[in-house]
Amino acid sequence: MKVYGVTGWKNSGKTGLMERLVAEFTARGYRVSTIKHAHHTTDVDQPGRDSFRHREAGATEVMLASPNRWALMHELRDEGEPPLHELLARMSPVDLILIEGFKRDAHPKVECVRAETGRAPLATDSTTIRAIATDTPLDIDKPQFDLNDTAAIADFIAAETGL
Repeated sequence: MKVYGVTGWKNSGKTGLMERLVAEFTARGYRVSTIKHAHHTTDVDQPGRDSFRHREAGATEVMLASPNRWALMHELRDEGEPPLHELLARMSPVDLILIEGFKRDAHPKVECVRAETGRAPLATDSTTIRAIATDTPLDIDKPQFDLNDTAAIADFIAAETGL
């Protein structure tokens, strides 16, 4: 499986770019999955639901299955957050896994940079950031794309990964 990331500071356009890249690559006929890193506590379950009650009772994993989808929830309890390579090992085979976040991990990435965030690009100190998707030209020696030019960014990722 090919792996490529989209990273950047908060409100830099990562999620929008991820959404457009998934649509672009699937329109090209590729099977795509995603991993999204969240820095905050997040829960896909709701209090009072049966699956929530199973986890609250102490289950390590709860699988929720329906005619349309299934989801596996794994309680970390005292395990700590798993590294990206362990999460990737749990993914079903596809052509491309796009990863949102995980800025410090070793996989290749495109960084989203928006002038309005006022944050310095991560790319100046990172060898894993291969290109920048931005709304303003930057003085950085890496390929730069308009943040909204999804096709060009997808072409770059396809060339980088050999898709």
